[in-house]
Amino acid sequence: MVSQAGSNPPWPRVSVVIPTLNEARNLPYVFSRLPADIHEVIVVDGHSVDGTIAVARQLRPDVRVVQQTRRGKGNALACGFEAATGDVIAMVDADGSTDPGEIPKFVDALLSGADFAKGTRFAAGGGSSDITRLRSLGNRLLGATVNLCYGTRYSDLCYGFNVFWEKYVAVLGLDTASPPPRKGDGMLWGDGFEIETLIHMRIAEEGLRVAEVPSFEHPRIYGTSNLDAFGDGLRVLTTILVELRRARRRHRSRHGASGVRTVATPARGLIHTETALVRVLYVLHSMERGSPFIHRARSSIIRPPTASPTAVLADRGRRRAPRL
Repeated sequence: MVSQAGSNPPWPRVSVVIPTLNEARNLPYVFSRLPADIHEVIVVDGHSVDGTIAVARQLRPDVRVVQQTRRGKGNALACGFEAATGDVIAMVDADGSTDPGEIPKFVDALLSGADFAKGTRFAAGGGSSDITRLRSLGNRLLGATVNLCYGTRYSDLCYGFNVFWEKYVAVLGLDTASPPPRKGDGMLWGDGFEIETLIHMRIAEEGLRVAEVPSFEHPRIYGTSNLDAFGDGLRVLTTILVELRRARRRHRSRHGASGVRTVATPARGLIHTETALVRVLYVLHSMERGSPFIHRARSSIIRPPTASPTAVLADRGRRRAPRL
């Protein structure tokens, strides 16, 4: 651990990575909140059509603009990390939901000995005026799964405000070079909003020192969020399962190379976990959209709740009558 007592560590060079997709109206606020001594600002654009790049260059002539190689927030961040030249990388959203003015307290956590400063909305001093109770519950359930598997104590798994030392980019193992898949949504795993989960699991696997930093999440200023609570929740769940399998394979290969016998971990527990969490996500999705969640009993016959006894008996008679 690095002690702050009696010393003032030099302020590191901070690279701020901002993924953008049609955020021209939000950038003036985000850029105005950046600390004055930032080393560089990297805007990673997903082919915006609203003049986002022109606005970024007008606001900050020294901005570095990078075009992402595929689609999705995760791919944009990976491209930004690859382009960064600072000692520290700060992940900041372009919609105004995260406050760049909080960057110094994240950097302070790094200077105090942390490898990774992880933002959290669920600690004293943090909060959110944007997240719903149902999304919060889903976040906590997914976070509890990761904590159980890795022995971590994450209080906020899916928050996107994080700051870390640039030297750990290689540990994350993010892919920017592979072409987009021809089928599906054009994204690889890790290219979407599940990127935060993937990052947190990989730094946990490497045993990096993580400091949680309270942060406040604000509502998006302009535009519509690209977040889909149910669809992205499933991507997060799939990422958890994929990363757990990846960690087991790496563990077996390491011990196999050293001649140590390993015991295979049964997958039944993971399958049960996946099934339970999918059901929870579906319930939360149904409740958040105001649609009823129907639990189907063993019988496949669903009758209208207002059906009279006479109608029920007539229905049974029709079903029992042989076909002529």
